[in-house]
Amino acid sequence: MIDKQWASAAEAVADIPDGSSLAVGGFGLSGNPIALIEALLAQGTTDLSVVSNNCGVDDWGLGVLLNAQRIRKMTSSYVGENKEFERQFLSGELELELTPQGTLAEKLRAGGSGIAAFYTQTGVGTQVAEGGLPRRYNPDGSIAVASPVKDIRTFDVNGTPKEFALEEAIATDFSLVHAVAGDRHGNLVFNKAARNFNPLAAMAGRICIAQVETLVEPGEIDPDRIHLPGVFVHRMVEVGTDIEKRIERRTVSQAHTTKEGA
Repeated sequence: MIDKQWASAAEAVADIPDGSSLAVGGFGLSGNPIALIEALLAQGTTDLSVVSNNCGVDDWGLGVLLNAQRIRKMTSSYVGENKEFERQFLSGELELELTPQGTLAEKLRAGGSGIAAFYTQTGVGTQVAEGGLPRRYNPDGSIAVASPVKDIRTFDVNGTPKEFALEEAIATDFSLVHAVAGDRHGNLVFNKAARNFNPLAAMAGRICIAQVETLVEPGEIDPDRIHLPGVFVHRMVEVGTDIEKRIERRTVSQAHTTKEGA
């Protein structure tokens, strides 16, 4: 069996060229592959087309690549926590393909499963299917690129005809993901919310690079605990359990606030 361990994040991403497409795991700031993102930033790779649920925040996650203007296009379902994202999009510096969250998840899963496209009811009757959503603006605020019209077909669902929109799968050149544990064969385990989008992003990349907090020998992970089999993973980098993990929005309960203030 192939040993997929690499010595460092820098070595693991060194062959990602300018203009690459990337699928990047993470949900909010949970499960961001920050060591790989920072290594990509350090080596200067640019003109990237990135598929990820969101684009981090201004100074963390994919936000560090965005701030350095290394990203040409984002395909995301949520972009509300990043002011620089808003600025670049509205000024015409960044292209955005806004995609419903469940549809984005299925597009990634389909891409990793060899499925070219699928039909879904999500977006039917809206600009998601009818086209015209701004993808890129001109500097004067006019629309430079708009989303296309999608193919609509009617299928019988429990005796009722319903309309479905065609969505194409997503497959990328590379994928970057974070896992709590993995073995040298590439089998991965994710922790709680970090499991959102990381397995799907891993599947979609033709070359998947995973940073793992703990790397163990093959056979040490109970097969029933494995969330993603090693067939989808090509490179592994151990980053340690003390790697920084930021909280996107810290809150406390009202009861706790009242007690503290009493």
